[in-house]
Formats: sequence, C-alpha cells, structure tokens
Amino acid sequence: MKKIEAVIKPFKLDEVKDALHEIGLQGITVTEAKGFGRQKGHTELYRGAEYVVDFLPKVKIEIVLDDDMIERAVEAIRQAAHTGRIGDGKIFVSSVEEAIRIRTGETGTAAI
Repeated sequence: MKKIEAVIKPFKLDEVKDALHEIGLQGITVTEAKGFGRQKGHTELYRGAEYVVDFLPKVKIEIVLDDDMIERAVEAIRQAAHTGRIGDGKIFVSSVEEAIRIRTGETGTAAI
C-alpha cells in the first residue's frame, strides 16, 4: 500500500477530486493548509498599510491505495492540478505498513 499526499491550489480541488473519481478512487481526505515554497508569499495592501502574506492558502489531499493504482492516481492529480504557474503544488508518495478499518477490524487493502 502507498500513501499519496498532494498539496495543491484550493481552486483546483474539484478538478482533482473528479479526476480521481474517474479512475475509480472512492475515498480521499482533504485538509485546508497554508504554506509557501519558491513563491515565498506576496505583499498586500490593507487600509493603506502594506504587509507580507507569508503563508498562502493550500489544500492537502491524502489517499491510501494499492500499489497498482499509484501511477494512475499521481498522473490524474498532476494533470488536474496543473496550471503552469508557480505554486501549483507538490505530490509525495510514501509506503504504508498497515491499514485498519475501525468499524470492522479489517486490515490491509481490505481496510482501504
């Protein structure tokens, strides 16, 4: 099993969700997040005062899935989240040792 963590622009969430649904993935976890990478935030003006917004709004998507679905899921996220501009986000893939469904006690891929 693998875990995909993707940090994307918030307005791309629906497109990514639809793309994942099209390849057959059912469950995802979404968390609102803030962060910055190379873009290093930006400057805004509020009531005449200039201030720096260091952390930009992002969305973090987490998915645990079978190894055979990884390539299709990563490609679906990459294509759906792509704008071509700085700050499109990142995708991380890591191994998951175990998954347990709390309600039934199922383990492994049966739990996901």
